[in-house]
Amino acid sequence: MSPAWEVLLPAHIDSAGPESISDFARCTGMDEYDSVDDALADIGRYDAVIVRVTDLDAGVIDRADRLKVVAKHGAGLDNVDVGAASRRGIVVCNTPGANARSVAEHALALLFGVRRHLRTADRHVRSGGWDRSAFAGRELTGDTLGLFGFGAIARETADLAQGMGQAVCTYDPYLADADVPARVDRVTDLPALFQRADAVSIHAPLTPETRGAVSTDELTALGSDGVLVNTARGPIVDEAALLAALDAGRTGGAGLDTFAEEPPGEDHPFAARDDVLLTPHVGGVTAEALERMSRRAAANVRTVYEGALPDSTVNRAALEEGER
Repeated sequence: MSPAWEVLLPAHIDSAGPESISDFARCTGMDEYDSVDDALADIGRYDAVIVRVTDLDAGVIDRADRLKVVAKHGAGLDNVDVGAASRRGIVVCNTPGANARSVAEHALALLFGVRRHLRTADRHVRSGGWDRSAFAGRELTGDTLGLFGFGAIARETADLAQGMGQAVCTYDPYLADADVPARVDRVTDLPALFQRADAVSIHAPLTPETRGAVSTDELTALGSDGVLVNTARGPIVDEAALLAALDAGRTGGAGLDTFAEEPPGEDHPFAARDDVLLTPHVGGVTAEALERMSRRAAANVRTVYEGALPDSTVNRAALEEGER
């Protein structure tokens, strides 16, 4: 068995994961440094990194002389330079599906919140008001929910939505027809998804293809009563186009958990709008999901320590090619 590994942890992580690898790992949290920059400056001492939102770019990875695995605490890897890691033979893996239920519930919570005017109704009551007629909302039952992307989170969202009596359709060009459940209708392109749906929830990864994919044409197709929900990645939505659509009444509202720049700040145009419900990228932040992601990320570190590749290794092909 290899000697003990040094493992760098995010500042906030459920203790279950680090405790599960304590037999071979000495874990250090980023919060034990004066700053994240200081932690990354010390990257050369670590054999493994469990990462949440900290950027691990090529410059950081190139200084990581001992690093063998980057284990993402979550699914999205847009904060990790996978190509740089592959060139250095570093395993990159994630925990797909670990927070799927949490994000799915949050997506529908945002949709409920927009449809039932919870932001303005809450403020109204807190200020002493009681005008019940001013906050008539709409039921979700009978609507069609469109899902942009159909991975683990979207599947959970579909199940919940169908349980409430919603029809579900999806657009995902990388999905085989056989992988689409019988009760979910597949559409052929993104404008068609927005045309057909009463609300659209985004569950696609951020890639060059999806960056800015939701823009003027899509929002216009969604219609004046339509609602956009984004719990995926902020840059998938053209924020200027969304603001213009809301201003013109071409889109009915939005529930946003992610933004092009995070945090968006109090001076962001969304902050003053009553037709937009905002949360601070917390879709996957529940006690249950945090424990699952911590355990699975730590289990991935153990797998690499024991000489194997985790099932969720995203750069397997590049690593195997590099061994030839």
